[in-house]
Amino acid sequence: MSELNAATRGTQKKRALSLDLARGFMLLLIVLSHVPLFLYMIEPGVLTKVAGSTTLDHFLNFLMEIIVDNRARPLFAVLFGYGLVMIYRKQQERKGDKEAKRIIKRRCWYLILFGAVLAGVAGGQDILMTYGIAGLLLVSTLKKDNTKIKKYVIISILICAIYIPFLWGGVLFENQSYGLLESVTGQETYFNTVLDRLISIPIIPLFTHVFFPVIPSVLIGIWLGNLNILIKPQPHLKLLKQLTIAGLSISLLGAIPLVLINDFWFPSFFIAGVVYGIHVITGFAAGIGYAALFGLLGVWIKKQGFIVKSIAALGKRSLTFFVIHEVSIVILLSPIAFNLGAVLTVTTSVLIGILIWVVTLFTAYFMEHHQMSGPLEKYMRYLIYRHPTSNNAST
Repeated sequence: MSELNAATRGTQKKRALSLDLARGFMLLLIVLSHVPLFLYMIEPGVLTKVAGSTTLDHFLNFLMEIIVDNRARPLFAVLFGYGLVMIYRKQQERKGDKEAKRIIKRRCWYLILFGAVLAGVAGGQDILMTYGIAGLLLVSTLKKDNTKIKKYVIISILICAIYIPFLWGGVLFENQSYGLLESVTGQETYFNTVLDRLISIPIIPLFTHVFFPVIPSVLIGIWLGNLNILIKPQPHLKLLKQLTIAGLSISLLGAIPLVLINDFWFPSFFIAGVVYGIHVITGFAAGIGYAALFGLLGVWIKKQGFIVKSIAALGKRSLTFFVIHEVSIVILLSPIAFNLGAVLTVTTSVLIGILIWVVTLFTAYFMEHHQMSGPLEKYMRYLIYRHPTSNNAST
């Protein structure tokens, strides 16, 4: 995530507003998508959702499936891919192609390490390992022109469109249920789950890449980065509008069948899985749609008030606050600590997720006001470049 902080000072303000707003918003989506995973005392709903018991619960589940689920991850992937291009371009100019790739690979390895610690030690939901692996796999594409990148995007999406619906169809057919089996029992303690968490470290990113692929979205981010479309959006306003409308429209259309299941539509388990696979695939469009929308907002927002400054400040420190969010969710909701997941409803869990994000929003604003870097961003830069970094949070 801190990859996106690698722009030159000359483009910093314009870049930070669009990219950092997108990253700050992304953190809210991630929190909201991870909180329901700990509601283990409620009957399973459809896939990752638990069953709602009130009208408000059902409405919030509806919004989550439309806006959040399988939409936060592709946005993260697009921004990650865009950041890789920024780093590569800057380091290539300074040190050449070979060194630029070496720096990116080192960054990706450290992301994998950070993710392993988060999942194995803290018990949080990891996405850092997944994106670190994606970066290692795609670093060679950073030299390619956009014609080839677009071909890679199309090919990767077609591959996912062929196997993902049938894969999820098979999962639900095997489960004979619309929901997934609950992995939390309520008997967990920190120490009796350590071994399971450590064993799961290599499995988590493999599972994510197969069942929730991010490669197409990272490639889309590389394509956008080659266009420089979010740092210098003015020449691309028409394209940004088209991507916003098309991306979010496809995302909405891909989500509608899923929200109908188990309330208005009761298909076979296999068909329900196919529908969820379509939900996953159309999430790629949501990622590019959200990213393009924030590119437009970077142009349209002329005056930065408290809210805009706070979200941007959060986005600048997205690695730090992603980890804080995940640890907070584990401490508050999981059985190893306060165990609120046993008593929360869909509605109250969403409120908890928003509260976590709002608290860190104020914290990020305070850090920005006092020119404090995110500690994990600062440590990541130290590890990669092996020298102390400035305390300026925007570098």
